Amino acid sequence: MKRVSFVALCVVALAVVLFSGESRTAEAVTCNPTELAPCSAALTSPTPPSSTCCSKLKAQQPCLCTYIKNPSLKQYVNNPNAKKVASTCGVPYPKC
Repeated sequence: MKRVSFVALCVVALAVVLFSGESRTAEAVTCNPTELAPCSAALTSPTPPSSTCCSKLKAQQPCLCTYIKNPSLKQYVNNPNAKKVASTCGVPYPKC
């Protein structure tokens, strides 16, 4: 459990450093991967996503291709757990 927490903390810290400058999509959504912190357990383990995770994922949906194309984030958002979380939350996994 400590390892999962440490990994989640590292993911969030890395995302904060990489995305300290905000970027915006055409839908005026602020792309901020730290918004997906409630999903960290579901992305790194078989834990199902929480309702908070799903709502954050839906809000960040326009940004998912940006995250997938980012080499630092790709390993977290382009894996079987991420696809499972998206499916469980009813968010179509993007084809970028």
